[in-house]
Amino acid sequence: MKTKKFKIGIAGCGIIADIQAQAIQKSSNSELYSLFSRTEENVKKCGEKFDVKWSTNWDEFISDDELDIVSICTPSGNHLDYGGKAAEAGKHVIIEKPIEITLERANRLIQKCKNNNVHLSVIYQSRFIPEIIEVKKQVNEKIIGNIFMADAYVKWYRSQEYYDSALWRGTFKLDGGGVLINQAIHSIDLMQWFIGDVDTIYGKVGIFTHKNIEGEDNAVAVVKFKTGAIGVIEASTSVQPAQSKRIELHGETGTIIISNDVKILKKQNEKNYKTQKENYKNSTGANSPLSGFSIEPHKTQFETIVNSINSNISPPVSGEESLKSLAIVLAIYESSKTNLPINLDEFIKKKII
Repeated sequence: MKTKKFKIGIAGCGIIADIQAQAIQKSSNSELYSLFSRTEENVKKCGEKFDVKWSTNWDEFISDDELDIVSICTPSGNHLDYGGKAAEAGKHVIIEKPIEITLERANRLIQKCKNNNVHLSVIYQSRFIPEIIEVKKQVNEKIIGNIFMADAYVKWYRSQEYYDSALWRGTFKLDGGGVLINQAIHSIDLMQWFIGDVDTIYGKVGIFTHKNIEGEDNAVAVVKFKTGAIGVIEASTSVQPAQSKRIELHGETGTIIISNDVKILKKQNEKNYKTQKENYKNSTGANSPLSGFSIEPHKTQFETIVNSINSNISPPVSGEESLKSLAIVLAIYESSKTNLPINLDEFIKKKII
């Protein structure tokens, strides 16, 4: 078993790379070792900030024998390209969400990592917020009984300048779509993690307030889970003023609401409702990508990933696990095109095979 700190290199030096770099530097079992970007200005700036070596040469970056893990922070549509090459070089792979932009490409990345005997993990840091962990525990323990309705709302605002600032944003080729696959996928991941697999989904997406983007800036969907529960997903980057992200879980004996990672439990007793609020640092992300962002969940997930590699066990968000939220998003896109409800199991089989 490896006892030294794992050395992690980050590929791609955009906004999220800065968060990851901070998280890795604060983690107990890994260290930020190197950086790669095709854009010298970005990688040099990041390298100097975190005092690590950097390169614009991929072969030089990936062939370093000291490098243990590569975290891919490039646009989503080339996660397979960089992640696959990292796996072939014998490096463990971490992917910033989503795993890829199609189920077929995501599955190819999963298989490539398996064939090269390296671990693959996908960043869904919201699962590592203490409040979220507690909600998952309470759902499993049926503290509010069987859940019959679950809703996710991500009604944020992104300016036209946000989309114009990077040519890949809002494109099908590199971003995979718009608000669902970029901003709302964290809440979608949590909703299905709490409730379980989705049975069918029907959705509509559209572009309403932004120009020169291919992906949607607004989306709605009706969801039926295999448990029998129903729910809705609403996502937007057009809402002014931006609203707090919110997940509502309604059970037979009460309700759990998560608003900006603060949990509110309302449980029915004989006389009235009992409300519990447990505080956690807000991370709204409402008006800008990093508004109120905390690095702690990223730090915790990185530490958990390294521990899973050390123990040779599957990480909590494996490649296969990450397919679930991606499939929901892509099924909403498909439903909007066909104007038909989508059976998720059939959709996944068709797209992967």
